[in-house]
Amino acid sequence: MDFLETKPSGRIDCGLGHACQFCPQEDACDLDKPFHNKVLIENRLQEIDQIIVVLANKGGVGKSTISANLAAGLARSGFRVGVADADIHGPNQSRFFGFAGDHVRLGDSGLGTRDFRHDGMEHPIKVGTLAFLLESDDTPVVWRDAYKHDFIHHLIGTFDWGPLDFLVVDMPPGTGNELITLCDMLEGCNVSAVLVTTPQAVAQMDSMKAARFCNERGLPVLGAVENMAGIVCPHCSGEIHIYPDADLSAALTAVNVKSLGKVPLAIELASGSDDGLPVVASAPQSALARTFAPVVDACIATGRTDFDGAVARSLDDAFGENLASQDLSDALAQLDDAARAEFGDAIATLIDDETSRLHSGGRQ
Repeated sequence: MDFLETKPSGRIDCGLGHACQFCPQEDACDLDKPFHNKVLIENRLQEIDQIIVVLANKGGVGKSTISANLAAGLARSGFRVGVADADIHGPNQSRFFGFAGDHVRLGDSGLGTRDFRHDGMEHPIKVGTLAFLLESDDTPVVWRDAYKHDFIHHLIGTFDWGPLDFLVVDMPPGTGNELITLCDMLEGCNVSAVLVTTPQAVAQMDSMKAARFCNERGLPVLGAVENMAGIVCPHCSGEIHIYPDADLSAALTAVNVKSLGKVPLAIELASGSDDGLPVVASAPQSALARTFAPVVDACIATGRTDFDGAVARSLDDAFGENLASQDLSDALAQLDDAARAEFGDAIATLIDDETSRLHSGGRQ
C-alpha cells in the first residue's frame, strides 16, 4: 500500500482518507481497521475548530432552513464553513444549496464535498450529505440503527472537509441513534447546539426535550430560534400569527436556554430552499436575512471564546515551563536573597496578571 504511516502507538495506518468499508483493498488488507477508522475521524476533527449542531426533537420546524442560512451567514462573515447533513431519512441539504441530483466520487482523501459559492463569500460552503450517494433524490433510505451509526462516522470521517472554522450539522428529528452517536464521537471537541422550534405548544414541548437532552449530556446550548414566528402580509404589511402564542420565553427560561430571535414564515425562505440559494446569501441586507444575525453572532462569539480559552491554556503551560526553566533559576542565583525574592515575586505577579487577562478573553 501507498501512504503507510506509523503512529506513536506503533500501529500502522494506511493514511487513506476514507473508512475501510469504502476501500477496494478491504478484503486483502491485514492492517488494524478499527484503528484506521478511529484515526480517520480524529484527523478530520483536528481540522475543524467549532461544530454547531442544529437540532429539535420535532420534525418540520425548519432545522434545515436554519442550518443552511446559518452556514451562509458564517460564510459571509469570512469563515470557512461546512454543512454536514445528518438527516439520513430526509437528506435535503443538497437541494438547499443547489446540488439536487449531484453525486460525489471517492478519492484517496475521502468522499468529495460539493462547494457552494456566492458573491460576498471568501470561502465556499462545503456540503456533505447522503443524498450525494443515493441513486436519485426519491430513493428511500430504510436502515436499522447499525447502518445509521456507521453513516454518522462516515459523515464526519470520510467526507473530505479539510480545514474549517465551523461545521454546521443538520440533525434529524428526535434524540435517537444519530444524535447519540454524534455526541459520543464529538466528546472533547468544541461543539455547541442551536435549538429550533415553532411557536406552537406541541413543537415547544418536543424542543424542550432536546434542550434537556443537551443539559444531561453536557452539550452547551447557544440558544433557541423561534421559526415560522408569524407572517407579514404582502398587501397591508400587517403581521399575522398562524400559531397561538405558547409563551416560548417561559419554556426557555425553565431549561436555562436563551432566545436567539424569531424568523418569520416567509415565501422568500421557501423559494430560496427550493431554488438552492439561501436568503442570507441572495439578499443579505434584507430584513428577513437580518433575522439570522443573532444566531450567526452567537456562533461567532462562542468560537472566539473557545479560541481565546485554548490560547490561554497553551500559554499557561508555556508560562509554567518558563518559571521552571534552568536559565531563569541560574539567573536568579546570581542575586542576593532580598533581590532574588523581590524579582521572583515580580515575575510571578506579572505572569498571574497576564494569565488572568488571557482567561478573561483579553478584556482587562
